[in-house]
Amino acid sequence: MPDSQQQRPRRIVVAITGATGAVYGLRLLQLLGAIPGVETHLVLSDAAVLTLHQETGVGRKDIEAQAHVVHKLRDIGASIASGSFQSDGMVVAPCSMKTLAAVAHGLSDNLITRAADVVLKERRRLILMVRETPFNLAHLRNMTAVTEMGGIIFPPLPSFYHHPHSIAEMVDHTVARVIDLLGIEHGLAPRWNGLKNPDQSATND
Repeated sequence: MPDSQQQRPRRIVVAITGATGAVYGLRLLQLLGAIPGVETHLVLSDAAVLTLHQETGVGRKDIEAQAHVVHKLRDIGASIASGSFQSDGMVVAPCSMKTLAAVAHGLSDNLITRAADVVLKERRRLILMVRETPFNLAHLRNMTAVTEMGGIIFPPLPSFYHHPHSIAEMVDHTVARVIDLLGIEHGLAPRWNGLKNPDQSATND
């Protein structure tokens, strides 16, 4: 294998849309940026900038500073718009229902949906952290379509077995599971090792 391929960083595309839960995208960028050998490529929707400010107080320049490479939403000529650009996966965190629908129907109408389409066609890992509740039938059918195409639907649902003490801990645990799906080693969150004190009287029912 050529040295250039051996030395290539693991490139992860991170897209943030305007759905609530902008902290997931922000934290994903921060955590990936702290892992050696990982290069992040960021795309923000216009609505994402508004949601980030509303929910986290973070502005466009601050979030862009967390990424190694920043791409403009309308830059269809960006590197990540081509399958010949070698990336190792993409996460949309959070993913709006509009973006989900566009991905499900192959509507490459901006760089987020084009990059997602590229990841799917190149058989790379696409993770959509869909954020809506409750789901209507269109949402569910779009999630099924993306799953059938090889994407992963990952609603950011908190877990409680690790006894989180803060919202920040719940966010980190969820983001750590996403990083697991990218196949990147980390020690960001506790892992399940079975019940410590199972009820001896419990049955298999």
